[in-house]
Amino acid sequence: MIKEKLKILVEMEPKKMIIYPLIVFGIALIIILANYITTGSIVKEGIELQGGSVITLQGVTADPDTIAEKIREETGINVNVERFTSVTGGGGIRVYIPAEENVDKVREALKQLFPNVEPQTTVIGPTFGRMVKEQGIKAITYAFIGMAIVVFLFFRVPVPSLTVVFSAFSDMVIAIALMDIFGIELSQATIAALLMLIGYSVDSNILLTTRLLKRKEFTVEEAYYSSLKTGFTMSTTTLGALASLWLFSTAQVIDDIASVLIFGLLADFMNTWILNAGVLRLYITKREGKK
Repeated sequence: MIKEKLKILVEMEPKKMIIYPLIVFGIALIIILANYITTGSIVKEGIELQGGSVITLQGVTADPDTIAEKIREETGINVNVERFTSVTGGGGIRVYIPAEENVDKVREALKQLFPNVEPQTTVIGPTFGRMVKEQGIKAITYAFIGMAIVVFLFFRVPVPSLTVVFSAFSDMVIAIALMDIFGIELSQATIAALLMLIGYSVDSNILLTTRLLKRKEFTVEEAYYSSLKTGFTMSTTTLGALASLWLFSTAQVIDDIASVLIFGLLADFMNTWILNAGVLRLYITKREGKK
């Protein structure tokens, strides 16, 4: 059944394979632009980047959503609450408060909810958050530039190289657009997930491009189908692991990392095995036709 569905891609016209992913990429750009116009940023920033306060309560096992709702009812302040587990086996909850809100009100509400637990407050200044944001953006930019250089040096052919780079860029754009849709904040964790996404995208694209450009006895369609089966196995096993991580994790940070990677890997399957494959099939047909 799966093999039959994969063969649909092999039989698809290359020009259509290029058009559909480009439409999705365009929609993602519109979503990001709309978010930027309404909020002033391409994706909502977490406390780590915009500054704020974190209140930690050790040993508390209550439901994070219930606590957030009670604090919201008591103070009118929208907070994020997550459960954490320490290396030693203990744990508790962390309450994240935006920089412009009154931390004392939240502390008092928590003392009423948990009178036997002393809240521990950590303040993240806007300057530090801005520095973290700048470093994160630099890391993504440098990683992307480094990836592009390596790809061009490896293939030394403009069209396949540019397609690989564009596919990686499209993966990130679509992942960020989905972050906007599902309300996932940009943080150190999600920046790390976007960095990991660059590496995964390049792996799958290099697999496809190498198989098609350096094939010998196989036709383009046979080489594409062979690499598609390998890529499908790679993607599904990784997505299965990430889905399990998202389902069973109790930490918001882990959930965010898994979510961003899932978004990116789904986009990567489309961009690698449909967009890049369509471009390569057209490119190889024209190149070999000239010969």
